[in-house]
Amino acid sequence: MRIVSVTPPTPPRLPFFVYGTLRPGEPNHDVFLRGRTAHEEPATMTGLRLYEGPGYPYGVEDSGSVASGALVTARPEAYGELLAELDRLEDYVPGDPRNLYERVQRRAVRESDGTPVRAWVYVAAPAVAARLRARGRPIEGGDWLSRR
Repeated sequence: MRIVSVTPPTPPRLPFFVYGTLRPGEPNHDVFLRGRTAHEEPATMTGLRLYEGPGYPYGVEDSGSVASGALVTARPEAYGELLAELDRLEDYVPGDPRNLYERVQRRAVRESDGTPVRAWVYVAAPAVAARLRARGRPIEGGDWLSRR
């Protein structure tokens, strides 16, 4: 029997669409993103409904909704480490059924010029999303910062 080692594919180096504590001015932005980004700009994402969480929001895929956030482009030399740290922050492990979030590729839109951009976004994992759809509290207007 021959054993073949399979290396998981390297994820593409996409910007991140952030909609909660990673947005500029929020606590996790300073901890994880400050000094590691090449560009940050306001953006929206269609197909994402935000729900209140315990001190942070959850994004749940929903075709009729729009979420406000920021499109964050990492500095090339910081990308790999940043991706790993954001996965840990969001309790995301590829293929783990216990994930709170899943990292998926979706289309964000730059507010400045309406340009669509493919980006990573962390969305609620299926079990979490089902609970939120059934009993969660949506964030009116799709902007977590408006809750203040």
